[in-house]
Amino acid sequence: MPISGSPALTPLDRRRFVAEAAAAAVLGAWQIPSMAQAPGRIYRIAVFDFLPVSPEHPNAIAFFDELRRRGYVVGRNLAVERRDAGGAPQRLALVAQEVVAWKPDLITASSSAPNLAIKAATATIPILMTGVGDPVQLGLVQSLARPGGNVTGIAVLVPGGFAGKQLQLLHEIVPGAKRIAIFVNPNNSVNGAMVAQEARPAAGGLGLDLRVFDVRVAADIEPAVETAVRQGCDAAWVLGDPLLNPPRIGALIARAGLPLMSFIRAHTQSGGLVSYGPDLVDLYRRAGAMADRLLKGAVPAEVPIEQPTKFELVVNKKAAKSLGLTVPSSVLMRADELIE
Repeated sequence: MPISGSPALTPLDRRRFVAEAAAAAVLGAWQIPSMAQAPGRIYRIAVFDFLPVSPEHPNAIAFFDELRRRGYVVGRNLAVERRDAGGAPQRLALVAQEVVAWKPDLITASSSAPNLAIKAATATIPILMTGVGDPVQLGLVQSLARPGGNVTGIAVLVPGGFAGKQLQLLHEIVPGAKRIAIFVNPNNSVNGAMVAQEARPAAGGLGLDLRVFDVRVAADIEPAVETAVRQGCDAAWVLGDPLLNPPRIGALIARAGLPLMSFIRAHTQSGGLVSYGPDLVDLYRRAGAMADRLLKGAVPAEVPIEQPTKFELVVNKKAAKSLGLTVPSSVLMRADELIE
């Protein structure tokens, strides 16, 4: 939900109950037995994001569905406070202080910047991170096996040259594309490192020329796409980042006539050519299970960071047809979803 401009903690947002009631309706109204929660206790979870995220987003539904399955029901024994920075990096520290002042039992934060901000705001409240690439490199945790401190959760970093696999797929589908536009947030150090350490060597082996276009704020996206087209880029590649995750970006790049490879399924569903990445719904469901452990007293420092185990390849055949492309049968046979 949008954030107020007051530096003091505002009262619990009355609209929270409407939003959570809607989410509960989506999740179903079946009765779940209490599973070892303290009788009469209300558990408090704060949800902290860079951009506003609807309670009906598939990732949010998966997270709270898993919690509900384990006995946590909004309005009965669970209260949820949603906060976001409205896409403004300069607001992260302030909003993080508001989140901590609410004194939740658990804070779940998505993506690198909110997790860094919330870790700076509290060293005691358990933090469950989601949507973070490499938490060790960012300094959020000491190691994946033993995080240390008050942060644990799910890392989306995929070891083993995943960036190269994405470029290989793009090359298979669009063999004539030689100049590839990469849209990145330069403030995301993990993506910057991946481009330098994995993507460029892989691109060299495929004969591809990578052109990096920086996107620091949402207003930079459309001009960056226009510049990529003017510079003769043949295809586009979007790395996972809160600024670049909204589905409309897939449609924007498609309208520019660029075949798009993305980490994000929603980009392909909105008009992009292909996406290949971790199954985020599965990751958020697993995060719900981790939240249950933390609410029951598990110490974040001793709860290992989990990584993706399920991946999904989505191909938009309609987009391929509009681009005059024929997707190889070898790719179609591997796809988890085909958009006709």
